[in-house]
Amino acid sequence: MRALLQRVTEARVSVNNAVIGETGPGLMILVCAMDGDTEAEADKLSQKIAKLRIFPDEDGRMNRSILDIRGSALIVSQFTLAADTSRGNRPGFSSAAAPEDGERLYDYFCKQVALQGISVATGRFGADMAVSLTNAGPVTIWMDTAS
Repeated sequence: MRALLQRVTEARVSVNNAVIGETGPGLMILVCAMDGDTEAEADKLSQKIAKLRIFPDEDGRMNRSILDIRGSALIVSQFTLAADTSRGNRPGFSSAAAPEDGERLYDYFCKQVALQGISVATGRFGADMAVSLTNAGPVTIWMDTAS
């Protein structure tokens, strides 16, 4: 699985101009299930995210996790994280999981993040969504369970 994490002060996702998910201080997580991924990758990624120390401590050092700050997460599926731009000018997405697998793993991943003790809001799988956020820092972290 691939994820792009952004440390945020706030984030929201809308479908048809209606907000369907939002978070305050915490993480905006864009996530993509890759072809061949299983629940094991979702487990690994959710556990790593929960413990990742990217929030400032009292000295301003990135030394706290989302759990430490009692932050929340907005998780949005984004198959375009699977983009292959190595050939031509049009990205290919053949390495993304098939839609039915992608949706199943997205739902599972969201549940696993919540089981870590993080309050979770979500987007809508497969929908045309509008995402807005305020990136704090800015801090943006790329994660891939394959590496």
